[in-house]
Amino acid sequence: MSKRQRVTSAHQSISFSRRMLFVGGAQAAFGALLAGRMAYLSVAQNEKYQLLSESNRVQLIPVPPRRGWIIDRNGQPIAINRSSFRVDLIPQQIVDRPKVVAALASLLDLAPDEIDRINGDLDEARGFKPVSVADNIPYEKYASIIVRVPEMPGVAASRGFARYYPGGSTVGQLVGYVGAASAKEYEKEDKNPLLIIPGVKIGKEGVEKAMEMTLRGQPGGQRVEVTARGKLVKELDPKPDRSGGMVKLTIDADLHQYAARRIGDQSGSVVVLDVATGDILAMPSMPSFDPNNFSNGISRNEWRMLSENDHLPLVDKVTESLYPSGSTIKPLMSLALLQAGINPNEHVFCTGAYRVGNAIFHCDKRHGSVAMSDAIVKSCDIYFYEMARRAGVGVIAPMARRMGFGEKFDLPFSQRYGTVPDPEWLMRRYKRKWEIYDTVNMSIGQGNVLVNPLQLAVMAGRIASGHVIQPRLIAGQRMPTPAALDVTPEHLTFVREAMGGVVNSSIGTAGAVRLPLDNVQMAGKTGTAQVRRISMAERNSGGVRTNESLNWKMRDHSLFVAFAPVEQPRYCAATVIEHGGFGSQVAAPIIRDTLLYLFDRQKGLAALDTFENSIGGPLDQRLAAKTNAWRAANGLPPSDKKA
Repeated sequence: MSKRQRVTSAHQSISFSRRMLFVGGAQAAFGALLAGRMAYLSVAQNEKYQLLSESNRVQLIPVPPRRGWIIDRNGQPIAINRSSFRVDLIPQQIVDRPKVVAALASLLDLAPDEIDRINGDLDEARGFKPVSVADNIPYEKYASIIVRVPEMPGVAASRGFARYYPGGSTVGQLVGYVGAASAKEYEKEDKNPLLIIPGVKIGKEGVEKAMEMTLRGQPGGQRVEVTARGKLVKELDPKPDRSGGMVKLTIDADLHQYAARRIGDQSGSVVVLDVATGDILAMPSMPSFDPNNFSNGISRNEWRMLSENDHLPLVDKVTESLYPSGSTIKPLMSLALLQAGINPNEHVFCTGAYRVGNAIFHCDKRHGSVAMSDAIVKSCDIYFYEMARRAGVGVIAPMARRMGFGEKFDLPFSQRYGTVPDPEWLMRRYKRKWEIYDTVNMSIGQGNVLVNPLQLAVMAGRIASGHVIQPRLIAGQRMPTPAALDVTPEHLTFVREAMGGVVNSSIGTAGAVRLPLDNVQMAGKTGTAQVRRISMAERNSGGVRTNESLNWKMRDHSLFVAFAPVEQPRYCAATVIEHGGFGSQVAAPIIRDTLLYLFDRQKGLAALDTFENSIGGPLDQRLAAKTNAWRAANGLPPSDKKA
């Protein structure tokens, strides 16, 4: 039996000392760890936590950048910025939407249209997307909103700059408009935070959209010091925004607005080019929209009024609408015939009708015996039927392309470039062979021939200059030196002289629109393009119905191309007036007055004043009257917006 060991006080003292040593060591290690961490935070991480502390104390209120100006060739503003006060709603921050919207409607005196638009935009908005309530509001209303912002979560009132277009609706299709970024646009730019800043707007159409990256600029901000509860202490140094770049166009703003007004209440477009450079001097499409209204937030009723208009104010007719060229094709047809070896002095007898198989093609008159020059001057269809049949489509289609038909130009927006038909195209498109009647139809710009007004102007410019000019819209854009046109110079001279006879001879189809100037003559070619088939039954039962007796959409298009002066061309122009009737009666006077304005501004303005007085007054006055008439017809009160 072993002896039990005694526990003495010495043993207890040793055990206690070991425990104290362990605990003390642990405490020392923990203390050293804390000291090291504190040193790391205070030294190595000093900058990081200083910035975090500063961010808790200082807030940055983003300031939208000012968009760059759009100016014309002479430095005249087309799109600028004006200081403005605005109110937006941030959907994700709204607590009581009906109450907030009602309060804003009362404070800002919003019309029912605007309230409907705001509610509609809120229904469709994503949480990040600000919804515009009002722009360009008076300072008194802005101040009344500012003092109530704490009571209305989701309301953002700011001071910034609003886009302004001095030309109003005359430049709508040219410049487009700006608006808040959509969800798709936000995501397309990898959720660029700039796009969610209230007041930031981006280009939606036209030059505003095409030149967005140049015009946009960089945002700035106002730095403010706040308490932990967000109370403003003081304003610190602001971070300035960086304005967008300026975009200079080749457009002559005064000429562009003149041409837009001269179109009147018709549906159509005008294009004016510099013959030497191809610079686009004017390209209005009317009717149009006022980009100021779009930029400030268009109401649903205003959008409905525009979208339901059968004159298509939302379509740029210069580059996006296609038409049969009608008889404006005859100058290039003549060049094709001359190239094919047709003798310009050979005569064709026009009886007013031309048979191809079982079909009969007509002319508007019985011209009798005509040669090529008189066929252009008098616009005799029968001559071109016969000569095109002899020459064949093999020379016609290449000449049409040489003159710009079917061509897509280097411009910063979308284009529809039409059709130059030939046997290969017809087989691909309709799975049938080319027939003689296809050539006959093509010879007067009917059938499958489709062009836009810009292409017509380019054709006139290439004939006038003898060079392959390319239209240019952005000033400073480098363009290749225009090559000489692959056409015999003597043939071009012949066609130019014949086009001069269209306007300046006693037998020309446009003799009534010669320029009222002693030292400048204009050359041109009229065109009337059918949009319906005239049956033999109609011809035999009392004659072809007049345009005035037809529904507007069934009437012929009115076309005219021109250049001036005849001897040394400087400008060329083209217009298509949809369903306007005879080219000599509607389209030609528009180009006559537009070119008159270029050569003699005072006479041009006098002609415009006489014209506008005959149709109900200036453009703004007529637009306001039409808007209120539409609203009345739809049970709405008169608009308080100025046209």
